[in-house]
Amino acid sequence: MEWYQQRVSQERREHSIEIFCVSEISSIISSVLDDGRLQDVWVRGEVTNFKPHASGHRYFSLGERKDQGTSALIQCVMWRSDAQRLGFQLKDGIDVIALGSIGHYPPQGRYQFYVRDLRHAGEGEKHLLVEKWKAMLAAEGIFENERKKTLPRFPERIGVVTSGTGAVLQDIKNVIARRFPLEIVVSPTAVQGDQAHLEIVQALIRIDGLVDVIIIARGGGSFEDLFPFNHPDVARAISCCRTPVVSAIGHETDFTLADFAADVRAPTPSAAAELVVQDRAALREGLSLLHKRLGSTLVSKLDRAAREIAELRTRIAPGRMERRIAERRQDCAIMAERLARASSGRIERERLILAGIEARLAGRDPLALLERGYCILEKEGRAVRNARGISRGDILGVRMQDGRLEVLVRGVTHDKEL
Repeated sequence: MEWYQQRVSQERREHSIEIFCVSEISSIISSVLDDGRLQDVWVRGEVTNFKPHASGHRYFSLGERKDQGTSALIQCVMWRSDAQRLGFQLKDGIDVIALGSIGHYPPQGRYQFYVRDLRHAGEGEKHLLVEKWKAMLAAEGIFENERKKTLPRFPERIGVVTSGTGAVLQDIKNVIARRFPLEIVVSPTAVQGDQAHLEIVQALIRIDGLVDVIIIARGGGSFEDLFPFNHPDVARAISCCRTPVVSAIGHETDFTLADFAADVRAPTPSAAAELVVQDRAALREGLSLLHKRLGSTLVSKLDRAAREIAELRTRIAPGRMERRIAERRQDCAIMAERLARASSGRIERERLILAGIEARLAGRDPLALLERGYCILEKEGRAVRNARGISRGDILGVRMQDGRLEVLVRGVTHDKEL
């Protein structure tokens, strides 16, 4: 290979022309086919040259439909992992739409369409339309959880929007009659057909506000049969209902835009009926259990109260009470005698202590000195203790045992002057 590359390079130099090797051309083709317009595209055509392979892969061609009037083919391959999801048998002559990407297969020098999804043309186009509607309604907030309403636990009237003659209505009635018989209000409507979505919207409008909860239901069917419940008008009507709405459309594996817009989705109409009403037998069993528990609790409390009353009666029996009172009286008498003995001796001791204190206070009382001929000299209402605070001309008070005097100081002689 290295030799070959060198030879090619030499040829280019010798002839001054641009010469590509096969792998280079293949690489250029691959880069061209990487164009985004050729990736994740839907292609409509007629299946031809179909060849099932033992490995499970599907090899076929897509040609122009007969009504196109031109001739063109694209080689296609669908790997086994994708082919296993097909809901129909692939064969020549059927009109399909295919989702995939264009790629280049260098070993055989050809481009081919790698198919990931394949549907019948009419149904496939409707699938694409539903995806478009779904994105549009999501942008409007129709599917937001904040808009969902809670189902009433004990509704009194159940509304049903479905065919008035189908088995679905009878199934719902049977379940409600068995679980908890309630009034059922039916707002009949067509559930399939080109104009069915208009009738479904009117049926919802008629019954909204007249019942406590609405079941919108339909039995199983093909994607085409369930298509009216994918219509944006139906999803918007469900979202605008004041009454909580339970959807039960098709089988458990079927999903429609009505299911996303509803407040609650049930897998089947019978399951929807079970969701909206309680099971009367289960409620009775629960009430019976609560009755037993309450009775047991009440009996237990009564037994405990009876024991407490009996104990109180024993404690306050007349004879026992009198004995306890007599015992307490005796205890009180003994305590009184002890207090009396203790108090008399203590009082005498305290009396002697007080007498001594009184004698000492009397000995220190300055007024007692007046009885022995002494007097108290006062200046401006205060006792004069020495001569330093007295000057000539001061008027002093003299307090004696039996009266007071006022004297004028004619002179003051201090000890150091004597």
